[in-house]
Amino acid sequence: MTALNEELEVVVPDPQARVSALLTGPEAPRVVYVLAHGAGAGMRHPFLEAVASGLAQRGIATFRYQFPYMERGAGRPDAPPALAATTRAAAGAAMVRLPNTPLIAGGKSLGGRMTSVAAAAAPLPGVRGLAFLGFPLHAPGRPASSRAAHLAQVMVPMLFLQGTRDDFADLELLRGALEPLGARATLHLVEGGDHSFNVLKRSGRTKAEVMEELVSTLDLWASGLG
Repeated sequence: MTALNEELEVVVPDPQARVSALLTGPEAPRVVYVLAHGAGAGMRHPFLEAVASGLAQRGIATFRYQFPYMERGAGRPDAPPALAATTRAAAGAAMVRLPNTPLIAGGKSLGGRMTSVAAAAAPLPGVRGLAFLGFPLHAPGRPASSRAAHLAQVMVPMLFLQGTRDDFADLELLRGALEPLGARATLHLVEGGDHSFNVLKRSGRTKAEVMEELVSTLDLWASGLG
């Protein structure tokens, strides 16, 4: 069992809102991952639960939180400025709760991209790096790289965990978008994974094995941030 299991609240100044958050992990984590959910599911989605559990076993806590639209039960995401403001408020709340612990931030799909949008506008409080669980470079069937333009303004290291069958990210376009970032960007490909990191049965791999790859890669990268 993990030592931290706290239900918290994050105050978002713009738009004025209060959203739920969940801090889980070891009692004295070496890193906290401020983890945003994807567009269609909240912070308690089984995928994020599995990420949090796997990281906890490696000494990393997670600070998960809801976006305002998810908190309201709305089906459509908030406008990007509101999502980015929520990401910034969550990072600030995590830093206040564990002031002496390094932070990384990011999330699944939309949550990860909105974290990078916020970090491109101004550094996120206490955050040393960004980790993306399936960066949504473009809509399925509409390959483009404009969603990555803001990454040039992100000044901290970034880890991109990406499935090779992800229809939200043409790999050649993604590689091309990350190349100018040099050492700031690390791309790790999960062979056969789709946007949710599901693999085909014929791959011979289980969900647990894929999750182990994700959390161990994230752990190794976070450990190298210093």
